Amino acid sequence: MKRLLSIVFLSVLATPAWGQFASPDPARLRLSSANVLVLDAAADRQIYAKAADEVTPIASVTKLMTAMVVLDAHLPLDETVAIDKADLDTLKHTKSGIPVGSTLTRGSLIEIALMSSDNHAAAALARTFPGGNAAFIAATQQKIDALKLENTGLVEPTGLSPSNHATAHDMVKIVKAASEYPEIVAATSRSSDIISVNGKPRLFHNTNRLVGSPGWDISVSKTGFTNEAGRCLTMSLQSAGRKILVVLMGAVAGSERLLDAHNIQRFLGGQEPVLASATATVPVTHRVHASFPRRRRT
Repeated sequence: MKRLLSIVFLSVLATPAWGQFASPDPARLRLSSANVLVLDAAADRQIYAKAADEVTPIASVTKLMTAMVVLDAHLPLDETVAIDKADLDTLKHTKSGIPVGSTLTRGSLIEIALMSSDNHAAAALARTFPGGNAAFIAATQQKIDALKLENTGLVEPTGLSPSNHATAHDMVKIVKAASEYPEIVAATSRSSDIISVNGKPRLFHNTNRLVGSPGWDISVSKTGFTNEAGRCLTMSLQSAGRKILVVLMGAVAGSERLLDAHNIQRFLGGQEPVLASATATVPVTHRVHASFPRRRRT
């Protein structure tokens, strides 16, 4: 990862600006992510799109919706919540996450779920929602309807299920809505934070290594990965004096997702993209599309 960042930085210094080329042609981007949408938020203008209407699993990007639904319920953020066995991953059987028995505040659970993509934290937020998981899913559907998400379906709070799906067009709406929540902005714009777990300080890192990196002004961010979804990244950032919403889904590797993000930033800044990545996409056998119902556009 460090070697890739160094190569990109050196290439930035060596590469001429768009002004020395015929025109800023978006086709030069050749992004590896299978589904991409870049939007100028203030002008509500699409800058770049690639298969943005394709329905695809969204992995842990789901947690942006989880956080919004919990915050909309106005539950006490300082209330202590304990991680329970019911919060463990029974879908993918992953082992990482806050240990069972750990206690921390609901506000800390939101921060850890977003910043470090902790599945146990997200599951605990849904389990302790008034009415439990069933009520949480019902509230999530209400949020989907309120945001007018045309092709989004969420069946659980973590993103581990491949049934959690959306299009890049819907994901831009989710990121835009998430940017209106100060708690989400604060949690996802930190590169790391020390959070009390069982009364003891513990260091948590942001899964998006771009947050806090030189040259990046990111206010909302969420990564995601499952075999079905590939590598995903959503961001709200300032670039060339504009608020830009970026959705990248279905990259094969984290390095490709990172390079896509760098090339988008260079394009926005009027520079030639560097190290154009291969056109590889997630193998068809690892991506699920056909079973997702599509809503008619209105």
